[in-house]
Amino acid sequence: MAIYKFADLPDAEALQPILAKFCCSHAIKGTLILAPEGINGTVAGTDADIDALADMLFAGPDFAGRLAGAEVKYSSAAEMPFLRMKVRLKPEIVTLRAPEANPSKQVGTYVEPENWNALIERNDVVLVDTRNDYEVGLGTFQRALDPATQTFTEFKDYVAQNLDPARDKKVAMFCTGGIRCEKASSYLLSQGFEEVFHLKGGILKYLEVVPEAESRFAGECFVFDERVSVGHGLVEGDATLCRACRHPLTADDRAHEDYVEGVKCPHCVDDAAKHAAATERQKQMDLARQRGGAHLGDDAVQAAKRARAAKKADAEASRERNKAG
Repeated sequence: MAIYKFADLPDAEALQPILAKFCCSHAIKGTLILAPEGINGTVAGTDADIDALADMLFAGPDFAGRLAGAEVKYSSAAEMPFLRMKVRLKPEIVTLRAPEANPSKQVGTYVEPENWNALIERNDVVLVDTRNDYEVGLGTFQRALDPATQTFTEFKDYVAQNLDPARDKKVAMFCTGGIRCEKASSYLLSQGFEEVFHLKGGILKYLEVVPEAESRFAGECFVFDERVSVGHGLVEGDATLCRACRHPLTADDRAHEDYVEGVKCPHCVDDAAKHAAATERQKQMDLARQRGGAHLGDDAVQAAKRARAAKKADAEASRERNKAG
């Protein structure tokens, strides 16, 4: 279950041990972030245990209905994809460092994926991708502006330098799953922008429900798990990760002269420290293979391959559960 919700949780610190104890008692693993502004994270467990967690979050006395209407996505995996359970307490669930951005108080207009194309094709709408540069590099919507940020906190500077509420009367924004856009839209409204729109459910929901023949999204969508990227229908994409710098790699990146599998890529070619660590890790994996054993990194790769196969088989069932929810 992937979940996020901007909600007033001034008691987040008190909720942390309660939520951690509940998840551990139900053998649920993953990461949940609690902050005074809400909750965000992804966890895994059996169907029954995840249902129990949903009841605790949405109908239980601890959160007292404050998480009602949360954005929730369900998916399946052949094996437990997480090693442990972590409930982290942070100042923000999405770090922007702009107190004036409060989605619980004001937020832009949600646009359903089915209505997104009509909006972004209008000449009076400025379309902005709120994700970071390495994510945009894999794929984005046609004619979208790229802020070229490395962290979300830099988005404020991009707005100040490139957008003008007196000129840009209508701004549409999007991100991976919708959470960054909620905060970005709240920030723009606080800066005097009149009409701000954002894609409900993000790129992932768009790729899930909009037919490929009608899609305005070009490329693949970066995701923060071993799939690395997905395409239309949420089918696993072609991108891989550089094991040295964790930058997503396209087919062209992997064909580059500076690419060495498991060691370096064109994006970290000048970082000798990362190369040394990656080289040692690759050496240990190779030695484990020669001994007929398994290295932790090897296990992760093999587990990822099994999970990918299972995810493809389970994709339709997951979509049906999301619709039912």
